Amino acid sequence: MTDTHFKHDHFAHCESGVMSLMLRHHGLDLSEPMVFGLSAGIMFAYIPFVKLGGMPLIAYRNMPRGIIKGLQKNIGIKMKLHTFSNPEKGTAMLNTLLEQGKFVGAQTSVFWLPYFPPEMQFHFNGHNLIVYGRDKNEYLISDPVFENPVRCEIQDLQKARFVKGVMAPKGLLYYPEFVPAEIDFERVLPQVIRKNAKSMLKTPVPIAGVSGIRALARKIVKLAKKEPRYASLFLGHIVRMQEEIGTGGAGFRFIYASFLQESGVILNSQLLAESSQAMTTVGDEWREFALMIAKAIRNKQGKSIDFKAISDKLLSVADSEAEVYKRLIQI
Repeated sequence: MTDTHFKHDHFAHCESGVMSLMLRHHGLDLSEPMVFGLSAGIMFAYIPFVKLGGMPLIAYRNMPRGIIKGLQKNIGIKMKLHTFSNPEKGTAMLNTLLEQGKFVGAQTSVFWLPYFPPEMQFHFNGHNLIVYGRDKNEYLISDPVFENPVRCEIQDLQKARFVKGVMAPKGLLYYPEFVPAEIDFERVLPQVIRKNAKSMLKTPVPIAGVSGIRALARKIVKLAKKEPRYASLFLGHIVRMQEEIGTGGAGFRFIYASFLQESGVILNSQLLAESSQAMTTVGDEWREFALMIAKAIRNKQGKSIDFKAISDKLLSVADSEAEVYKRLIQI
């Protein structure tokens, strides 16, 4: 039966939206940007040895489950997580938790969720949603990227929860076991912001953080020597990873800018207010970078693409983003 006590809301990103809804239900009212920021969610990684659709993984935030883990570490919530090797056992556990009155988070594949429009169905295994009830052969679902609650047949959700491949969900289910009544923002916010800024600036891994952005820029220059069709597909993949999959590069920068703005009000910090504006500008630059690629590949003639100009634009984005983190380390 429909659970009238659950209040759905629409968010920009799935995992931060799910956690905002869950924490709100348990008495801790945090906005989506605050959830994202407190989890230290902002990140970049260019991982050429992990393939997604035959192309390298490009991530603009921490990996799936990273927001959940970050909140556990930074604000002291305790989450219960279940994964399964057997799909039937995973479905049975979900049904049991729903019978106990729990609202349950689940990791799924977008491709196998039938309520997604066909143009939005692609093989991305890191999509999060909340199952809040069951009505006969259908689950009642709060999917944060949809304006209204949706329904999904039991077998369809099972298939979406147990797909194979990169970031395979393994039937992941999760829900809070402990949520603090309040957060010591004056202590926690500066710590989390500084730590996240340092991870972007000083990661020892050359394919992560700001260094990872520059590594991708160097790869773009080398595309001039590749087969034209491959080069165009690679550039198109960058745009798709940035603008379609999991909110994307610009979207996460705008969410983090909102987090910095909200934190600036809480801490009465001009530095954070200015950093919020600067991060918004970074988001705009990421969008300009994506538009530049889209225009370049529209004619589908790889040899006519100015790869150096695209690379230089991305290097400029890296410099702008680095300046924001240098500012934030000072908080």
